[in-house]
Formats: sequence, C-alpha cells, structure tokens
Amino acid sequence: MVDTPASPAASASPSAVPGAQAIARAAHLLRLVTSAGDGGAGVGDLAREAGLTRPTAHRLLSALRVEGLVDRDDASGHWLPGPELFLMGSVAASRFDITAIARDIVRSLAVRTEESAFLSVRRGDETVCLVREDGSFPIRSFVLSEGVRFPLGVASAGLAILAFLPPEDVDAYLERHPELSAKWGASHSPARLRSRIADTKARGYAVNPGLIVEGSWGVGAAVFTRTGDPQWALSLTGVEFRFGGERLAELGRILLAHAHQLSTRIAAR
Repeated sequence: MVDTPASPAASASPSAVPGAQAIARAAHLLRLVTSAGDGGAGVGDLAREAGLTRPTAHRLLSALRVEGLVDRDDASGHWLPGPELFLMGSVAASRFDITAIARDIVRSLAVRTEESAFLSVRRGDETVCLVREDGSFPIRSFVLSEGVRFPLGVASAGLAILAFLPPEDVDAYLERHPELSAKWGASHSPARLRSRIADTKARGYAVNPGLIVEGSWGVGAAVFTRTGDPQWALSLTGVEFRFGGERLAELGRILLAHAHQLSTRIAAR
C-alpha cells in the first residue's frame, strides 16, 4: 500500500510552533532549488521566488549547504540539490515512491505516442514531476522535467488531479490561491479554471493548449490510489501541431489506458 503524503495545508500553522518560520523558509528554498532543474538557480532568483531578501536567502542556503541539503556550483554560482537529499529520498521512497512500478508504463506511453511522457505526484497544492521519458519525435517541449513543480490546475497533470478532487476541495484550493491568474495568466482565473475542470471531467483527461509556453501543448490523466484519490498523473507534452484534431483524441485514449493500468497496479500493491 502506498501512503499518501499529508497536505501542507492540513498542517498546524507555522506561527504556532517556535522556530517554525525559519524552518518553513528553509523548506521553501529547498523546494525551489529542487524545482530549478539540473542547472540550479542563483540566489537572487531564489530570494525573489521565496519572498526573502537576498542576504536572508543566502544565509539560509549556506546553512543548508553545511548540512549537505544543498550544494553550490562554484563556476555558475547556482544552488543545486545536495547529497543528503538523495539519502533522505532513498529512505522515503519505500513509503511514497511508485516510480519502480510506473517507469515501464511511462516508457510505453512515450514509445506509443512518440511524445515526451511524464509521471507527476501531488504534493499539497502542487504537482512534482518524478519521471520523464522522451519519445522518438525530434521536436520536444522542455516545460517539464524531473523535480519541476507547478500549482494544481496549471500544467495538464495538475489539472487532471484537480478535476477529480471532491468539489469542496476544489473550492478550498481556489480560495487559497487567488494569485493564480496574476502569475499564470487570465486562463487561470477561478471561472476559467472551473470551466477547464468541467471539460476535463467530461473528457476524462486534461488538455493544456499552450497556456504555460506558447506552442507547447500537454495532456494529462489522473492516477488513483486504492481508495480512489487522484494522487498522481501521467501526462504528455509536445508541439502544438502534434496535438490537434483526431490525434488529440487518440493521444487521450492511449493516455487514459496507461493511467488505468498504473492505477490498477497501485491498487494491487
């Protein structure tokens, strides 16, 4: 059985625990570093994304580096995930990771469609990409890769998960995140997100028609726990002309079949 990670929103308020604010800031920086991809990120960008001053961000990153949780590339000055994160992740994987039973399904999805295929997991109000497999088509989208995070409802994986949450959870999520349209565009206003959620439920899979990067399309399908919770998603990304008309419907059918196969495997664990 796969344990479902608790949502951060369900945790106690950071202000209620002594010293929790500093831990929350450090944890936020860790998430930003891991989501920056293989190239890492500079302290200025990390500070801006975390809402911290540059000196505060640098002080926290330096403390995390001493503990081995982050590392710094001397040539670029960028901050990267540290070796201690790998060790911690290896231990946590036995409870939370499904990549071992999902990787061949993600690979099959990439082979069948010739597009880039992904497995993402819900973590609180975000999705995190766990696995990427590139298909044989030479033109690819690089919006998504391992470790990259998006808010629910932004990428196709997160929209697929959001669409199959209970209605009250969707309402609560949209109330918690009024900033989505300001950060991600008018297509992520509550009204338009609700419309896309309804379309996803009717279709069975989510479609992102170039809303993150123009010309880069994505489709996503939810993967469920044994109890029917949408905890993961399979998705495909590619260039716009590969995702139109009858081919989009065919991609959706293939995606749903693979998502159902993975949900069945998870339920059997």
